[in-house]
Amino acid sequence: MESKKRGAGGSSSKFKSRKISALIVDDDGTLRLIHKTLLEGLFNMDTKLVKNGKEAVDLFRSGANFDVIFMDKEMPIMDGAEATKKLRAMGVKSVIVGITARAGGKEREELLAAGVNHCFEKPLTRAMVELVLQSLKKN
Repeated sequence: MESKKRGAGGSSSKFKSRKISALIVDDDGTLRLIHKTLLEGLFNMDTKLVKNGKEAVDLFRSGANFDVIFMDKEMPIMDGAEATKKLRAMGVKSVIVGITARAGGKEREELLAAGVNHCFEKPLTRAMVELVLQSLKKN
């Protein structure tokens, strides 16, 4: 199950007819709400929220697709690195953004090795999301 890559903003005719879809994967309810508010309010994205990597993998196995996945690193049941590896092994081509409390060093390396496209420190900011949107435009 593969997400189709699309441009962002108004630069692609594909996005003029529909919103960018985003999956937010984080066990922290407050951060899920902050990220949902940012993505929907400033970037007009359609968002779906899940609490751990297993829920994200299960969504894709059931046929769901998202343009971008915002994946927390540390979660119970299945962490972000393991979930990213499983998604990539399933052929998921969505842009995956690793989100961590410590974006430097070992955590960043682990997420990048797992297959994320970007890695940022919590919480997401407008500038971070704009970088992600630029990478969507290139695909």
